[in-house]
Amino acid sequence: MKITSIRAYQVDLPLKEGRYSWSNGNYVEVFDSTVIEVETDAGLKGYGECCPLGSAYLPAYALGVRSGIAELAPNVIGLDPRDLNVLNRHMDAVLRGHLYVKAGIDVACWDILGQATGLPVYQLLGGKAQEDINLYRAISQIEPTAMAANVAGYRDEGYTKFQLKVGADTDSDIERIHLSAAEMRKGDVLVADANTGWTMHEAARVVNAVRDVDVYIEQPCLTYEESLVTRKRTSLPFILDEVITDISSLTRGLADGAMDVINLKISKVGGLTKARQMRDLCVHAGIPMTIEDTWGGDIVTATIAHLAQSTPEEFTFSATDFNSYGTVSIAEGAPRRVAGKMRASNEPGLGVKPIMDALGAPVLDV
Repeated sequence: MKITSIRAYQVDLPLKEGRYSWSNGNYVEVFDSTVIEVETDAGLKGYGECCPLGSAYLPAYALGVRSGIAELAPNVIGLDPRDLNVLNRHMDAVLRGHLYVKAGIDVACWDILGQATGLPVYQLLGGKAQEDINLYRAISQIEPTAMAANVAGYRDEGYTKFQLKVGADTDSDIERIHLSAAEMRKGDVLVADANTGWTMHEAARVVNAVRDVDVYIEQPCLTYEESLVTRKRTSLPFILDEVITDISSLTRGLADGAMDVINLKISKVGGLTKARQMRDLCVHAGIPMTIEDTWGGDIVTATIAHLAQSTPEEFTFSATDFNSYGTVSIAEGAPRRVAGKMRASNEPGLGVKPIMDALGAPVLDV
């Protein structure tokens, strides 16, 4: 089996709530997502999706996905999509870095492998390790009282894990954490995610002010080194996200005892092939993961579900159902949230069928 063509589709994903805001005044109202179609000479087509969180979150942006695919795609035509390690080594050789560009192609090839074998992707990733995947809800950064009030509404949708978007001024962030913590019930989990938004002295002030609160502190500062300083200043459970980008950064964090949990974003690390390697290392090291991505629609949500489904429940801190945040559906068969949980499809591959009318004409055809 050989790859014969690669197409990219651009799709806008508006938000139900109008705006998603996080640290340093950043926000997005309509997400710019790219769906990647990989076609083979066996008549099989696989699909992946990459949707950066704007251009001010990670070194990634929506136009970069499509520009990178235009550069990369001609170099993977003729490869066997089932040979995923060979494919990834080749992509890394012909395009240095830019892991997020490669993620959609990698995921589409996992989709093809599943269709070719008649197996759902979660079985190819290790098997069904849990029945239901617990989801978290990100609470967009707004005024502290309103953020706390949102907890009740999201709990009514079945969520029990809540991720506060902090990383603003320290006074309001301290208030956000205290007010939202007061809304927690038995079994609820609260995370304060600064998304790199605090300096070290600001992080020190916040963790000291909330030291008696049952809350996880996530990615307080811009760099690994700065975040490690904050880690040493607090006894609160600690999550790293933006600075854990590959096996090297993960092994460094493990050696330093830098975190209790990581956020494993599939496109950030280059796709399912590399995410699986990092997942397995975390399980071996005893580090739970939030399994997610930077953003996306139905195809991203399906991909998250398959990786999470194949991860032991005790190491799945949570996962994300991004397709419930938006107003546009781009694929049939994607997981849907039920009582704060979701499941991957049992159909071969990712189990999704793109809605071509929603995708429109391809913006790239190689």
